[in-house]
Amino acid sequence: MSHRVNRLAAGLVLAGCTHLAHAAGFALIEQNASGLGNAYAGQAAVAADASTIFFNPAGMTLLPDTQLVVVGHLIKPQVEFSGSSNIGGGNGGDAGGLALVPNAYFAFRLTPDVHLGVGMNAPFGLKTEYDSTWAGRTQAIKSELKTINLNPSIAWKASESLSLGAGVSIQYAEATLSNFTGIPGVGTVKGDDYGWGFNLGALWQLSDATRIGLAYRSEVDHTLEGDLTFSVAPTVIPVFADLTLPDLASLSLFHKLNARWELLADMTWTGWSDFDALRIVNASGGPVSTTIENWDDSYRYSLGANYHLNDKLTLRGGVAFDETPVSDAFRTARIPDEDRTWIAFGAQYRLSPHSVVDVGYAHLFIKDASINKTESGVTLTGTYEGSVDILSAQLTLNF
Repeated sequence: MSHRVNRLAAGLVLAGCTHLAHAAGFALIEQNASGLGNAYAGQAAVAADASTIFFNPAGMTLLPDTQLVVVGHLIKPQVEFSGSSNIGGGNGGDAGGLALVPNAYFAFRLTPDVHLGVGMNAPFGLKTEYDSTWAGRTQAIKSELKTINLNPSIAWKASESLSLGAGVSIQYAEATLSNFTGIPGVGTVKGDDYGWGFNLGALWQLSDATRIGLAYRSEVDHTLEGDLTFSVAPTVIPVFADLTLPDLASLSLFHKLNARWELLADMTWTGWSDFDALRIVNASGGPVSTTIENWDDSYRYSLGANYHLNDKLTLRGGVAFDETPVSDAFRTARIPDEDRTWIAFGAQYRLSPHSVVDVGYAHLFIKDASINKTESGVTLTGTYEGSVDILSAQLTLNF
């Protein structure tokens, strides 16, 4: 019983730290509504508002003296499996759940050349949940990952053409995951941890019309600590798992074509290859399990445009292609991830000289994902079809 429970704990923690998210892997790029309409093209260069604290803190030097940004995103992934396993069961229903993801940012000018700011956001997370009797119930039922990131930042205008920025990330992560275990019932792991990282940015004003942004966000290391419990058996087992949330680097372009049109472009690299294996230990530090993941680094490419209809209304559009870090050989029921293509639209309306409202919508077309996964004698074979809809709104106040 002890050996079987330890194997189960390893499998739960391993698979449950990741799950299907609307961005590649399990990242959340939705950090503002002003960028959603452009499919987040050019975010390290545009510096449209205080949300630049996340994308490139150097952009704070382009902001008014004091600014507050409050954002809310409704994210609805659709995840439907068709296939079978050797233990029978249904297809699991729609495993994608509706999620509300908030962001908030505050920035102010400390001196003529120095700005300070702080952001609060969720850079990773979302949730999937299958019917409890589905064909893959021994591999996954519920998978939920939440993060909360506090990001104090500073920006310095080094010259008329160059600004530099830096920030610290203080991050909380919490995971809940479950699967059917047989006689003990449904096994559920809950664990959490705090970690920290940093972000850096540079902004070059090449001309009055063109600027380039370069930004980097570091890895954040977590050691999730929690318990494995069962719906029938009274057993409680402490479990631990190291989780590295990946670093990323972005190169962005913003170009003002004329008085009405602005063009944006972006290329972002994410270091998912750090997730090559997950090693599980028990409370005494002894090895429980090592599972090879072999994720790949991935790239995201995006293009966008803004059209200033008049002094109050700006219209936005954008497209993006988001590579998956998951190969067919290592896809699991908790993260049936594949490439995705974004189409996005948005608008900004100036309510007054001191207040602005942004709205955005994006639809993500996800490539069908095949799965052929065997765990503990159960083989799950089939195909996933998915899509994501995102609706965001933002209020920006200048003081």
